[in-house]
Amino acid sequence: MIPWHTQRMAALDFESSDKDPETARIVTCALVLVGGGLPTDTRTWLLSPGVPMEPGAIEKHKITDEYAAAHGMPAEQGVAEIAKALAEVVAAQVPLVGHNIGGYDLNLIDRECRRHLGDSLEGICREPLRVIDTMTLDRHAAPYRRRVSETQGPYQMRTTAETYGLKWDEEQAHGAKYDALMSARAAYKMGVIAHTVPQDRPDWVLNLRNRRGPYERFNDLAGITVEELHRRQIVWAREDAASYQARLRDPVKSGEKHVANAVVDGTWPLRPVPETEAGDR
Repeated sequence: MIPWHTQRMAALDFESSDKDPETARIVTCALVLVGGGLPTDTRTWLLSPGVPMEPGAIEKHKITDEYAAAHGMPAEQGVAEIAKALAEVVAAQVPLVGHNIGGYDLNLIDRECRRHLGDSLEGICREPLRVIDTMTLDRHAAPYRRRVSETQGPYQMRTTAETYGLKWDEEQAHGAKYDALMSARAAYKMGVIAHTVPQDRPDWVLNLRNRRGPYERFNDLAGITVEELHRRQIVWAREDAASYQARLRDPVKSGEKHVANAVVDGTWPLRPVPETEAGDR
């Protein structure tokens, strides 16, 4: 069996109009086929989202409403092209990889497909999705990391990249192509560690607080197919959401973030459309 991290991957990333996948519109997209002993194949799109972007989104990706309107393709056309490209990748049994792809990116394109094309992402792709989410993998394999700073979280893309020895270029960051490539490289690094005998893994891995003797959590990523890795991520995402929900409900552990009736949806990689909004999509 060929290790999953050495196979062909389709790295996917979006920049959008806001951070809520239920309401956000696609501004840019990058789909980068990489690895597997084949040349890298990159496709990018710039869309005119058709709605005003949130200031925070513009600050992040540096694309203004005016620029997107002047240079981007109509949203319906762009979504159709992206959906067709994803369907081709899925039909070729190439897994989709991204950082928080199951928490954001796939839900964003799913909602856009429903909005503009009248069908879900799964309906358009027809074949089952196979997904590698580097945030889900990182949270499982190396849990309990502390925040790097007040502005840099423990599992955001930059932290994950730097943790696995990748150099980070803040000037290129938050461009869809750069972030997509970094997620694929991070996935490869995680796979390398997982398929290295425990005693030869990096010191920071050997010193993780969650070590289970020689059977640490990175072993859960080793010697399995992409399909099995996908299935395990469904469980890990659900467990992580349940843990976070319990923490939010605990006034001692959550502090200022305490929400007594907090509900954290652990469905991965595609969440159901909220019932209150389903009729509007």
